[in-house]
Amino acid sequence: MRFLEIAQARYSCRKYDPDHPVEPEKLEAVLEATRLAPSACNGQPYHLTVCRGEVAKKVAKATAGMGLNGFAKEAPVVIVISEMPYNKTAALGSRMKGNDYRSIDIGIAAAYLTAEAAAQGLGTCILGWLDDQKIRDVCHLEHPVRLVVTVGYPLDTAREKKRKKKDDLVTELG
Repeated sequence: MRFLEIAQARYSCRKYDPDHPVEPEKLEAVLEATRLAPSACNGQPYHLTVCRGEVAKKVAKATAGMGLNGFAKEAPVVIVISEMPYNKTAALGSRMKGNDYRSIDIGIAAAYLTAEAAAQGLGTCILGWLDDQKIRDVCHLEHPVRLVVTVGYPLDTAREKKRKKKDDLVTELG
C-alpha cells in the first residue's frame, strides 16, 4: 500500500472481533514501525506496553467512562503509550523554545503505529480519555500514560471521513 492509500483507509475502529487474535508478525511490524518514528533529537520519550487478555480488558475498562470507549474491551490488543523523560538535548531544546516535544513525539509515534496497523489489515483507535493511575497500577508503570491504542481485526467498516477542506488547512506562500 502507498501511504496515501493507508491514510485514506485508516479510521478509528470501534468494533473489534474479540475471537480473532492479532498474529505476532503483524504486531511486530506495527511495533517496528513505531520504533522507527522520528522524534526530537532521536529521544523517543515514550514507552509502549502491549497488553493482551485480562490485562487488556483491565486497561480498556480504565479508558471507559461517561459512555466513552466501551468498545475497547473487545480489542484483543491494547497498547499503552507512556511519556518518558527527555534526553538531555531534547530537554534543553524544550526549555529554550518553550515547546513540549514529548507530546509531539508521542503523536508521531501513534500515527506510525496506526498507519502500519492499517497496512497490516488491522483496525485501531487512539484513546485519550483514560484513567492514568488505574492504567499505571494495572501495567506497573512509573511514568504518565498519555495514550492508549486499541488494535485488532475490525468488525465495522470505515465511515466517511469528515475533514476540513485543503484551503481551510493550507496556506501556500512564495
